[in-house]
Amino acid sequence: MLTIEMTTNSTNTGRPDPTPVFISEASGLRMATFRLARRLRAQRAVDSMSDGQFAVLAALAIHGEHTLGRLAERERVTAPSMNRTVSLLEDAGYLTRTPHEDDRRKVTIALTDAGRAVVDETVRRRDAWLEEALEGLSPIERETLAAAAEIMRKVAER
Repeated sequence: MLTIEMTTNSTNTGRPDPTPVFISEASGLRMATFRLARRLRAQRAVDSMSDGQFAVLAALAIHGEHTLGRLAERERVTAPSMNRTVSLLEDAGYLTRTPHEDDRRKVTIALTDAGRAVVDETVRRRDAWLEEALEGLSPIERETLAAAAEIMRKVAER
């Protein structure tokens, strides 16, 4: 197992604590991935929208309309939980519910123009933040990250 030496910031001085902490390669990757994801998630078009709510809008933008059950399955939440999320997004005007064509017990959930605008603006903000962050890296570091992105995609598809 490969270990990575890191320093911790255990004081409020803003300076790293010089005491090294050894963590596994997997832990280092996990921590860096979560920190980057947290920074990207902070870039959003609607500050009051939760990550789960945005995930629903993004899923509809990418995959098209869904039934409530299929959307809950896609997002790995219960149908009652998805129903609450969909109701909030519907009340805000970001999506619509219409009776399903084949089964009147089901509804079809679709993105509205306002919902599409939230997705588009959030993606724009996140890309802009990341592009600005990447500008401070060397060409070799950028190439390394591009290669790492492909490897991370492979790992995520397992």
